[in-house]
Amino acid sequence: MNETPPRIHPLSDVQSTQIGPGTTVWQFCVVLAGARIGRDCNINAQCLIENDVELGDRVTVKSGVQLWDGLSVEDDVFIGPNVAFTNDKYPRSKQYPEAFQRTRIGRGASIGANATILGGVQIGAGAMIGAGSVVTRDVPAGELWLGNPARPRGPAPRT
Repeated sequence: MNETPPRIHPLSDVQSTQIGPGTTVWQFCVVLAGARIGRDCNINAQCLIENDVELGDRVTVKSGVQLWDGLSVEDDVFIGPNVAFTNDKYPRSKQYPEAFQRTRIGRGASIGANATILGGVQIGAGAMIGAGSVVTRDVPAGELWLGNPARPRGPAPRT
């Protein structure tokens, strides 16, 4: 079992102490104090992780991703570059909801580059979201979804 302490690039602002062994946080990232990150994760450059975010083990977050309050990501998930998550159905400047929408990404799911995931959506285990897709509703486990809005296209490819 890998018990290497987390590796935090000195040019990142990491306030959380809840980061698992073997995890790497690259340069120009911000990780707020309440964030929980599992073991052996890879957080690429220029990412933001808010307080009420939980990442499982072996999660990859590519560059340019912001993970907002209310997001739970299970083990072995891939989040491609510049994926956009939302957490407020009716956002207004300086007006905050009583609670942010809860979004869950199931174990082993993959989200392609530049996809947009609306708040409150559940993406099932092993599902795959194509690059540039806009996910507006729940995605069942093991399915491939593509387009805007994203629609089912069959089973997710297996590796």
